Amino acid sequence: MIPNDIGTGFVDVIRSRRSARKFLPDPMSATDIRNVLEDAQSSPSNSNTQPWVVHVVSGALRDDMSAGLLQAYEEDRESADFTFDYGDGTYVKRSQAHGATLYEAWGIARSDVDGRREVVRDNLRFYGAPHVAFLFMPQLGDGVRTAGDIGMYAQTFLLSLTARGFHGIPQTVLGMYADVVRTILGIPEDLKLLFGISFGTADPAAPINDVHMHRLPLDRSVVLHGTTD
Repeated sequence: MIPNDIGTGFVDVIRSRRSARKFLPDPMSATDIRNVLEDAQSSPSNSNTQPWVVHVVSGALRDDMSAGLLQAYEEDRESADFTFDYGDGTYVKRSQAHGATLYEAWGIARSDVDGRREVVRDNLRFYGAPHVAFLFMPQLGDGVRTAGDIGMYAQTFLLSLTARGFHGIPQTVLGMYADVVRTILGIPEDLKLLFGISFGTADPAAPINDVHMHRLPLDRSVVLHGTTD
């Protein structure tokens, strides 16, 4: 039985989690990082396979990684391990609305090509975060169930950061340059990069960190069968 105060605190953590897009440069302690990783390690997985392989990069190596990603971007050398397509219906419209909200908050017009490219570069600088976790997965079947397991790991990781007073942002764009990441970290080809999570302490003075993304009403995503009041 979970005491009411703990239960309420957990709900607060879930609903207060936000993706930060500007971080302070101050690094987390090794103990804080390890505690978050220990929390994430408790995540569920199919048949307890625990398929996640996580590389956390900090310090000088973090800077080298950012430089390598930026160079690949400027040279148009994408090397994604997975496809990236929202289709042409509901999901692409949601993605476009998300982008419009962010660009408006940054003050970047739709026609501002240079400004939008700088946003991508900021992604590849990890938004200034002092740490980044790269989440790799082995090639098992079609990969869907493995990716689902890693999604649960990532959510636990993000919630642990929030509960401990830190912040993170999952970044698909980091997975678009998988070869760069594998080369710098010495990762074998049979491990595929799903995405990365930049993390640290959000800059409390940055207006972009006050942007809250819209969430759909429950009845737009969930159908309840046999539930009564």
